[in-house]
Amino acid sequence: MSDNETSRSSNFIRQIIDEDLKTNKNNGRVVTRFPPEPNGYLHIGHAKSICLNFGVAQDYTGSCHLRFDDTNPNKEDSEFVQAIQDDVRWLGFDWGEQPYFASDYFQQLHDYAVQLINMGKAYVCDLSAEEVREYRGTLTEPGRNSPFRDRRVAENLDLFARMRAGEFENGTKVLRAKIDMASPNINLRDPTIYRIRHGVVHHQTGAEWCLYPMYDFTHCLSDAIEGITHSLCTLEFEDHRPLYDWFLDTLGTDCHPQQIEFSRLSLQYTLTSKRKLTELVNEKLVEGWDDPRMPTIAGMRRRGYPPAAIREFCHRIGVTKSGNSVEMGVLESCVRDELNAHAERRMAVLRPLKVTIESYPEGSGEMLVVSNHPQDESMGTREIPFSRELYIDRNDFLEVAPNKKFKRLVSGGEVRLRNAYVIRCDEIIKDAAGNIVELRCSHDPETLGAAPEGRKVKGVIHWVSAPHALTAEVRLYDRLFNHPAPDASKDGKNFREHLNLESLEIVTTCYLEPSLEHAKQGKVYQFEREGYFCRDSHSAEQRSLIFNRTMTLRDSWAKIESANMHSGVLGGVNKHPRRSQ
Repeated sequence: MSDNETSRSSNFIRQIIDEDLKTNKNNGRVVTRFPPEPNGYLHIGHAKSICLNFGVAQDYTGSCHLRFDDTNPNKEDSEFVQAIQDDVRWLGFDWGEQPYFASDYFQQLHDYAVQLINMGKAYVCDLSAEEVREYRGTLTEPGRNSPFRDRRVAENLDLFARMRAGEFENGTKVLRAKIDMASPNINLRDPTIYRIRHGVVHHQTGAEWCLYPMYDFTHCLSDAIEGITHSLCTLEFEDHRPLYDWFLDTLGTDCHPQQIEFSRLSLQYTLTSKRKLTELVNEKLVEGWDDPRMPTIAGMRRRGYPPAAIREFCHRIGVTKSGNSVEMGVLESCVRDELNAHAERRMAVLRPLKVTIESYPEGSGEMLVVSNHPQDESMGTREIPFSRELYIDRNDFLEVAPNKKFKRLVSGGEVRLRNAYVIRCDEIIKDAAGNIVELRCSHDPETLGAAPEGRKVKGVIHWVSAPHALTAEVRLYDRLFNHPAPDASKDGKNFREHLNLESLEIVTTCYLEPSLEHAKQGKVYQFEREGYFCRDSHSAEQRSLIFNRTMTLRDSWAKIESANMHSGVLGGVNKHPRRSQ
């Protein structure tokens, strides 16, 4: 991570920490944590939290713990544990020697629960889940006491021990904190803190436990056990803060972290609900968690997004208390800015049209030395072959120019080949159906490099030497949804109905310059005049050249977003992506 990324503008969280340091609160320590549940892959919303928690610790010479809140083995998996670690590392952050797990503290948490029972602050309840919800009341009506709320301490200790020993079936008993069923904060109405879970194997503890703590109970105590000073979380936990403090105050823990809430990321044209992202994967509406259209960190990495661009995006959107909807264009701008500065240039023809330069000697060719980056000489140069037969992009030729703005090749017209000669189209070859299959051209041998004085050609197009071209498959990815708020649209449609039919086009026969033969997986290049592309991370397994479009050169959505907002453009599920030759 660059030095300039560690010096960030202030926000209300940093102001709180600055004040704490002035008063020597926590003995001058700053310890944060990033606490994901390992029940799915991380997404762009998690990236904001990662950059905040690790960034604060880094800037204040503190530490940030990566802790897995793994209290629900029904939905968790070691695959997710590894993927989360990979994502945090890729973003450029380090948590030290080893990650933390809430399951490391299961015995301590159990002992805390026993302590609450002994204090008369917890009881075993036999109500079913439905009955617990019924007794809990509503936002406008107080709850009712459970008929088991006044059990004696000895009875509660015995029942809890038998729960731990596995005597009772799932759902028959829970342990609840005894707080206040009439509290206006519904989270304080005797929340469940332990439930029975038979028949599951925990990815860390195996079958050792059949009794698992709830998130609200686990989270605050794990923070305290680890000596966290500032527990930074999103605004949906603001109403849970009194419960967070109640557990710590009641148990009298040595460390009492301060919970501070900030607004979560709401990014247009995508989803940040892990449940809905899981549905997309399970219903095979996408290729998997790392589908390049997904807002997961793994998907963005496979698509070619640089980690520096995501960190810059998180910096640009800032940290506030008020929620807001961030335009997708902000993220895409960060990606373009980073790639424009650091991506090497290459030439690739996605929709090939053959060109034969009849004035160029048959059987001959030459190597042209060209720059890898037009503004950065430190990236060096490369050689590209030039020959009599080339491929240009089909979109770069029209028989007749539609208007004066068309600066590419037309019949009888001239155009410059990038880094090479000026050519003229002399003849058009068509097949029996009238489709153009080849252009016969001539070249001006005096125009290699700088054009002679007085020789002006307005258009410049890219090309690839046909005998030397690599054949590749190119996947043109676009936004997965065509509605800015796919899961909260005013038209009442399900988010599946806003899936973008044009989110993936597979072009099966493209031609690349030969220097891309050994392109590393994940390395991004600018295909000149086409966009930014990276070699797919799965392509080595398929033993073929597959490139994913990371980003277009310009924001092609800017002109249509307003229209889509007002017209309610909808789409269906793209189970069969478009393929073209």
